[in-house]
Amino acid sequence: MSGFDGGLLDEADETVRIRFVVNGRKIACEVAPRETLVDCLRDRLELTGTHAGCEMGACGACLVQLDGRAVHSCLIFAVQADGAKIDTIEGLTESGLLADLQAEFHRRNALQCGFCTPGMLVNAQELLSQVAEPSREDIRDALSGNYCRCTGYEAIVDAIDSVAKERMKARSEGGGAT
Repeated sequence: MSGFDGGLLDEADETVRIRFVVNGRKIACEVAPRETLVDCLRDRLELTGTHAGCEMGACGACLVQLDGRAVHSCLIFAVQADGAKIDTIEGLTESGLLADLQAEFHRRNALQCGFCTPGMLVNAQELLSQVAEPSREDIRDALSGNYCRCTGYEAIVDAIDSVAKERMKARSEGGGAT
């Protein structure tokens, strides 16, 4: 006999222990097998800067960096992040990587209600780490998976474009890469 009684399996009480590094801190926690990474970050780790928007990977509000790449944390189960390095908006902010982007978003009023801003910043940082001098079209393409209902995007594109130019200027003057 296999031990299977033909009834429905009750998986609601099952948990899996995972370990990862979140914002530079080693974390171990118990998660349900179907718990999304965004829910784990928000509910278990209280990192509420990562927003749960559409929960279908379309709006970009839940973007985090997973092993250095921007990913939709609503589409990833927390168990899939076992062993990974995750940086949320809080960690990227604390590291100083986003300081110039945040200041320029503020200066250009590119944040309005703020719901989309964390995802926009994570995405913008990834773009600028990969493309030193993106065109405005490159910026628009990179942001195509981020929805904003308030700004009309122009101020966001202006802010990212301005930071890209300032970073290039700093590099050319020997100020190093950001």
